[in-house]
Formats: sequence, structure tokens, C-alpha cells
Amino acid sequence: MAESAYPKKTIRIFSLLLIVTAKHFYWVWVKSYARWKMFTAENIGVYTIFIVLFGFGILGYLLTRFKK
Repeated sequence: MAESAYPKKTIRIFSLLLIVTAKHFYWVWVKSYARWKMFTAENIGVYTIFIVLFGFGILGYLLTRFKK
């Protein structure tokens, strides 16, 4: 099987960085607007950014946890 172009450690660090960025983005948004109304149309963009960052971070981290 072909080797990956990037070592697992680099991918794991990048994945953790995505998770931290998503949580920080969420926290800054809540602190900036002092409230968080879930499932309203005006907040759909924030949910989209948070879910994409957090989802790719979790997925990347889980993929590096398993051996061949």
C-alpha cells in the first residue's frame, strides 16, 4: 500500500487545530452577541462554519488514531 504524503502527527495536529478553531469561533460568536438562539435562520451560517470545522477536525483525528 502507498505511504501517505503527510505523516500522521501532522494530520493529527491539524485536526486538533480545526477542533480548537471551531470551539473558539463558537465562543467568540456567543460572547459577541450575548445570546444564542438555536435553529433560527439568521444563525445558519454560524452553524455551518462550526459544524464543518468541528466535523473535519473530529474525522481527521479519528482517522489518525487507527493503525493500518
